[in-house]
Amino acid sequence: MQKKISKLPFKGTPEQAEALQKVIDANKHDSSRLMGVMQEAQGIYGYLPIEVQKMIADGMGVPLEKVYGVATFYAQFSLSPKGDYNISVCLGTACYVKGAGEVFDKLKELLGIEAEECTPDGHFSLTACRCIGACGLAPVLTVNDDVYGKLTADDIPGIIAKYSK
Repeated sequence: MQKKISKLPFKGTPEQAEALQKVIDANKHDSSRLMGVMQEAQGIYGYLPIEVQKMIADGMGVPLEKVYGVATFYAQFSLSPKGDYNISVCLGTACYVKGAGEVFDKLKELLGIEAEECTPDGHFSLTACRCIGACGLAPVLTVNDDVYGKLTADDIPGIIAKYSK
């Protein structure tokens, strides 16, 4: 699955930039620390937008292509922000056979976003995942740490309403 790049404008703060610069300064003389720096950067920003990738590349003295390559290769890195409520729909075999595709489509329709995107207000993000180990509850989705199972597309408006402002 190809990672999506955020369409939302980057909103980094000076405090975040300062925190990242400290991480870079502590590691810039050892390019083998690139992945660790990227992990810390994602912890600071919540994701790795191109602006942050450029800061890392420049600070670590490595090509931007290398930073981007690492960010897109490893599943732990995200190129788009997560919302206050990250909705993750299991599209593993058991869930998919029991209707997870329709659940996922309903979420996309109601939220107005695609997979790996965040609503413009930053309230919701949507992720497709593979088996989360709750096959007996198929189809399953999570909203942050809350788990919902045995879902149909008709259940989705009520779940969204629970987390809406």
